[in-house]
Amino acid sequence: MTPSDSESLLERAFAEALERVADDDPISMRVLDAAYDQFCRMGIRRSTMEEVAKRAGVSRITAYRRFATKDALVEQVVRREFRRYFDQFLIDIQQAETAADRVVLGFVSSLQAIRRNPLIGGLMAAEPELLIPSMINDGGRTLATVQRFVAGQLRQEQHAGNVSSEVDVELVAELMVRVSTSFLVTPSHVIDLDDDEQLRTLARQFLVPMLDPPGSAERPLSR
Repeated sequence: MTPSDSESLLERAFAEALERVADDDPISMRVLDAAYDQFCRMGIRRSTMEEVAKRAGVSRITAYRRFATKDALVEQVVRREFRRYFDQFLIDIQQAETAADRVVLGFVSSLQAIRRNPLIGGLMAAEPELLIPSMINDGGRTLATVQRFVAGQLRQEQHAGNVSSEVDVELVAELMVRVSTSFLVTPSHVIDLDDDEQLRTLARQFLVPMLDPPGSAERPLSR
């Protein structure tokens, strides 16, 4: 499952989430829904286009007209799940009252939304060779996409006066994304990733302080 051209799978998902791209082809949606269900049940390697078409209630030819190859279908299904994650993330962080709370919520929700997603979490656990390489072996494009997303959120906090203008949001976003990614792709024997409270504590202890500029240890975090 290798993203085509020079754009990563996550880059397209992120762009579509921001642009609110609509899924307006009902046949394609039926095939994507069927593929999602099939992949969750059987895994990607053991699933065929014929099985997906049967589950969608369409002919094999119809399925291939929408998605030329199984790899193209897999990419579209996974991309849609990442897009849904970005959509939900933007909704979730609105519940938080402070910049610090949004960092904590964002860290925990991003980890759990991906790990607990029936498809993406299942792939990372059962067939990591199909997904993880596209996240870490794409010349850094996937990490860069998420970094831009996080940096954009932090920049909004700066513009609203919730984070000091002295904070290097590009660098902070880079560090936050790399911490999150490491937990996603490499199991931890120290942190229980199923314990939301432990993750919240971790975020408050190590990620939230990044919102303070150097030398501001004595100053309270700007709200």
